[in-house]
Amino acid sequence: MIRIMRLWLILLLPLWLMTSIAHAQTRGDMTFYEATTTYSGEQDTVLTFDASMVKRPASVESFNPPFHFQPIRQDTTGTCWAFASISFLESELARLGKGQIDLSEIFVVYYEYLEKARRFVQRRGNSGFMQGSEENATLLRIKQYGIVRAQDYTGLLEGQRFHSHDAMFDRMNAYLQFVKKQQLWNEDVVLSQIKMILNAHLGEPPATILINGRNVTPLEYATEILTIPVDDYVDLMSFKYAPFYTQAEYKVPDNWWHCKDYYNVPLDEWYKALVNAMKNGYTVAIGGDVTEIGKQGDKDIAIIPPFDIEPDRIDQDAREYRFNNQTSTDDHLLHVLGYQRYSVHDWFLIKDSGYSATQGKFKGYYFFRGDYIKLKMLTFLVHKDAVTDLLRKF
Repeated sequence: MIRIMRLWLILLLPLWLMTSIAHAQTRGDMTFYEATTTYSGEQDTVLTFDASMVKRPASVESFNPPFHFQPIRQDTTGTCWAFASISFLESELARLGKGQIDLSEIFVVYYEYLEKARRFVQRRGNSGFMQGSEENATLLRIKQYGIVRAQDYTGLLEGQRFHSHDAMFDRMNAYLQFVKKQQLWNEDVVLSQIKMILNAHLGEPPATILINGRNVTPLEYATEILTIPVDDYVDLMSFKYAPFYTQAEYKVPDNWWHCKDYYNVPLDEWYKALVNAMKNGYTVAIGGDVTEIGKQGDKDIAIIPPFDIEPDRIDQDAREYRFNNQTSTDDHLLHVLGYQRYSVHDWFLIKDSGYSATQGKFKGYYFFRGDYIKLKMLTFLVHKDAVTDLLRKF
């Protein structure tokens, strides 16, 4: 992905950069300097900063997070949406008194690919087929196919230790492109071939699982035993392209089925709703952009450096501008576990299945500062009871 802001800083402000670097410019608690980095296989020089002096929370435990399973990696897959939303549902099940249940991420991934292929056929190739998706897709698949525990279906073949979906995806995508080219729109045939590829790489999901001495289907497990309230969750966004206080489409490629159920609210209310939900013991699944230099895995933090924009200048237009010029994209999903006010900033505890979250001291976790959330995160999924007052405006 070409980062427009980075190119702007490098190409359009060379004199300012040289001055800043020469004097190791310090603003607030950050020192800016020039660094060589590898981007898309090529080395270039970017403006970055020393984050070691940034005042941040001391530990994961300082957030007093609710129940969650320890972070696990998505490895070589584009399935952050499943890892984040399943983690979110695990915390929800515990919050609702339904137990501490380790659910299978790959079960919903399997059926999400199947439904993407189905829509690809139904729309005669005019539907996105990719590894990514959105947090609410997990709810749709559970409602349709149910769910199983992680022990029932790992998506790993015998001897495999890590997830890797690239070869599997390439096979499915090549097959669907062949179907499109040859106009072979037999849905049953196409889905049977997609299942064969999925089974070869992930194994076939179980038709039944044993629960308390009884064989139940995944759908029975979800609806009768866990009673997951899949209809009780809402997605909130904040975009000027749709009227506020209406439900509208989240216009990103990973919303491949063009879901129009997102509740659109002004940024201040979006952010306030997030903070209030966290303060009241809820967790959320959140999605947005994580490709900024302010997100530093080795330091466990994500912030907006002041050479981009000062925190008090982040508003609806600043956020919209970055979305429209594609410097804020929908590229990752995360699970927000906790909130605290530290020093003069809001901080959020993030559980992350991505590789960069393993580089720092707190493996699998990040501390996202409020300015990063407000500017770069785009949607979040939460139980409707957490945002009752806001939903009344609809």
